[in-house]
Amino acid sequence: MNRTVHFASDNYAAVHPEVMAAMAAANEGHDVAYGADAATAAFDAAIASTFGEHALGFPVFNGTGANIVSLMALSPRWGGVVASEHAHINVDENGAPERVGGLKVLPLPSVDGRLHPEQLARYAGDLGDEHRAQPVVLSVTQSTELGTVYPLDQMADLTYAAHELGMRVHMDGARIANAAAALGVSLREATAGADILSFGGTKNGAMLGEAVVILAEDLHTRLAHDLPYLRKSTMQLGSKMRYVSAQLTALLTSTDVAGEPLWLRNARHANAMAARLRGALAPLAQSGALRFTQPTESNAVFVELPRAAADAVRAAFRFYDWQPGAAPDSVEARWMCSWDTTVEDVDGFAQAIAGALEAAR
Repeated sequence: MNRTVHFASDNYAAVHPEVMAAMAAANEGHDVAYGADAATAAFDAAIASTFGEHALGFPVFNGTGANIVSLMALSPRWGGVVASEHAHINVDENGAPERVGGLKVLPLPSVDGRLHPEQLARYAGDLGDEHRAQPVVLSVTQSTELGTVYPLDQMADLTYAAHELGMRVHMDGARIANAAAALGVSLREATAGADILSFGGTKNGAMLGEAVVILAEDLHTRLAHDLPYLRKSTMQLGSKMRYVSAQLTALLTSTDVAGEPLWLRNARHANAMAARLRGALAPLAQSGALRFTQPTESNAVFVELPRAAADAVRAAFRFYDWQPGAAPDSVEARWMCSWDTTVEDVDGFAQAIAGALEAAR
């Protein structure tokens, strides 16, 4: 069977063999349901080892579930969530924060997916105004929806500013592994002061499942009590949780001969493939045939190119249009690389793009 290659999303990638092996190992015999199992106990230990002994992890089914449970845990019923206009919670979750969580998303403009401390003043004045949704949570995405990465000092400044205003900080870490790999830091360091994390697995080699991770020590007691009820009432409690837990534990603890964990190996490779793709396309950008619209800092490449060329390439490689281009006949496209993207995949894709651009001239 020929291998199908797409650059639409890292969600398209196959399950990593080490994750599949962990699931197979968890599939031996009976074990207690709803998280009172050996695989989830191992996951609990992996979370503490990775994020600090006070950290607590709660496996959930998907990224939207992780985000909504996290935001609801930090917010009263009248709360608002400040986020980038590009944030997944604002654009791609079908209003779930509002519909399920009862929380209003308060968007801020961002040209590169990153927010800055001074922008928080836009909503900070609403604190104490009963007519306004209370901006009690800041949600940041690392790496961002535009493939950019917050440097640690910028993330620390942002979380500090939010805390000074009385806000809690949620991190959408669907691709935190890619950010940490790009920064050359640990997963714990990449959180840079966040209070709660949506830890992503699916985009980094897992089959399904993410986790809500409590990071702030002062929230430990309250959320350790509240989150089990919140997870159940939002339909994110898995009966056979061992299969989700085993996947996330494999990402955190399965190491190669050099001692590198699976999450890092997968993320570093995906980032490298995106860098290779950008490098292969650089001559086309220099000639004006296409234009890079964002820096390539993780595993995404954003470009503007003629719509005819994009459509021609899409006949062989699936990918998403991000938004219309600056010109009527152009489009901004997003090309994502994954843990299983190969050098041959990238080079073949780049050749197809070059050929389509030449034909579109």
